Amino acid sequence: MFRQLITLLAAAVLAAAANAHEYSMGSLVIGHPWSRPTVSGMPTGVAYLSITNRGLRQDTLLYASTPMAERVEFHRTSFEAGMAHMRPVNTLVIQPNSTVKAEPGGLHLMLVDLKAPLVEGSMVPLVLHFESAGEITVQIKVEPMGFEPHH
Repeated sequence: MFRQLITLLAAAVLAAAANAHEYSMGSLVIGHPWSRPTVSGMPTGVAYLSITNRGLRQDTLLYASTPMAERVEFHRTSFEAGMAHMRPVNTLVIQPNSTVKAEPGGLHLMLVDLKAPLVEGSMVPLVLHFESAGEITVQIKVEPMGFEPHH
């Protein structure tokens, strides 16, 4: 009985770790990059993640790239008079001891001119280019429709 309980707990911990992946570089931590699946012919996808700066100086995400799309753009969704508006954002500044979250309904990364659909369960490489920290490659996990991250 005790062995079964330990096995069950270990499986739950491993499943949680597989679902919530993160990457570190210097003082930056990139938390659970994810996306939703797209259908064939859909020209854009979207990616979400969090960037935490545990350092003493700000850093700036200058741009991002992926081999799955022609380009990656930063956008922020805002709501005015009941209408959603998407506006481009040039760079993302991550202040010391703070977190910038790209999440549904707010800041997000648009994957423009996809070369293939984003398939549920797949991993998509995304290269983040920071002013101070340099370049880090993360993997975007294509989550099922309806997925909501637990921060």
